[in-house]
Amino acid sequence: MVTEQEVEAIGRTLVDPKQPLQTRFRALFTLRGIGGPGAISWISQAFSDDSVLLKHELAYCLGQMQDSRAIPVLVDVLCDTRQEPMVRHEAGEALGAIGNPEVLELLKQYSTDPIVEVAETCQLAVQRLEWLQKHHGELVAGPYLSVDPAPPAEERDVGRLREVLLDETQPLFDRYRAMFALRNAGGREAALALAEGLHCGSALFRHEVGYVLGQLQHEAAVPQLGAALACHSENPMVRHECAEALGAIARPACLDMLRAYAADPERVVRESCEVALDMYEHENQAAFQYADGLEQLRQAPS
Repeated sequence: MVTEQEVEAIGRTLVDPKQPLQTRFRALFTLRGIGGPGAISWISQAFSDDSVLLKHELAYCLGQMQDSRAIPVLVDVLCDTRQEPMVRHEAGEALGAIGNPEVLELLKQYSTDPIVEVAETCQLAVQRLEWLQKHHGELVAGPYLSVDPAPPAEERDVGRLREVLLDETQPLFDRYRAMFALRNAGGREAALALAEGLHCGSALFRHEVGYVLGQLQHEAAVPQLGAALACHSENPMVRHECAEALGAIARPACLDMLRAYAADPERVVRESCEVALDMYEHENQAAFQYADGLEQLRQAPS
């Protein structure tokens, strides 16, 4: 049982800009796991922060919680053109992840946003909601616990899925479906097929490939992820996801790459490497879970 006082203490850590970023991330993912109106309230308060990376993750977590009480703040973030495109995009994706059709018209409105990452995200979210309506909300549980922006394709052949993934004439929603089917298939061939996706499509597409490779955690993709991270002409939202993927894969070669870009001039990349190094440390030690805010709080001397 988690008390209100414990939720408040973790929430205060999240919103405190004096705390190390990795500590705030762990607090955020702890609140995501706790859930409920108190957790949503604290997460919502942190959207005034100046870290684009943190705000992006706030929106991501609210979407993954799939609690309709988070809809108002996510709508505000999506509609607020003062927020960075990477944050607005994640708010749009989160609204699709929650799965409530009440936001369908709003998402359609923002499907023509002048920021291409926002527009494409809202188009995908609309198609996800329409897919859920058509299939009566039935999503078959896969090997990953994430709520994805598209359901996996029914095709199981890795070669055919690769063809769809890399075919830029195919609808983006279908390419995303192929992407998540490849992730679910797993293995070296699927990882290499996904890694090819880092060289094509829009920045939104490439950033999702980076995210999926982080979930898959296959070291065959490390060279391609490292190359994307190292490319200063690549969109920062792509480089950020590749950094976090390297932290999740957590092989020695990943450590060298992350350290090399921990002082990158692009703040979101720099901070992603910082968080990824913390993830790397977690993956290579005996700690049970990354979201350890509650555990740390209960172990602290009173």
